[in-house]
Amino acid sequence: MQKHSIVALVAAFGLVALLAAPAAAHHGWGGQAQEETTLTGTLAAPVSLAGPHATMKIKTADGQVWDITMAPPARTASAGLKEGLIPLGATVTVKGHRNTTRGRFEMKTEYVQWNNRTFPVYGDRH
Repeated sequence: MQKHSIVALVAAFGLVALLAAPAAAHHGWGGQAQEETTLTGTLAAPVSLAGPHATMKIKTADGQVWDITMAPPARTASAGLKEGLIPLGATVTVKGHRNTTRGRFEMKTEYVQWNNRTFPVYGDRH
């Protein structure tokens, strides 16, 4: 095999590994606690359907702001939760699994409740 072919092959494998690493890092429920947690707070940053997962932020009564990670955007939207639906400052309850890293206030969420409505973004997990 010629030298430039080997270099190209090594570069191609490196690129595949580099591109696959972030995808493997965010999928699945690894890094999330086994026990289910419920949080209630006010919407501090709106629902966003950008990125690999839908997100929002809620501020709990103790002043802590939590990053809320939901299902991928299409799945979150099909559960009825869309951008602009919940107004900033509204009271929201989320049920899911918090991150196991100490000091990281992030929860991967199965259900979002607002205004007497439940959005089962990962409702098939039970």
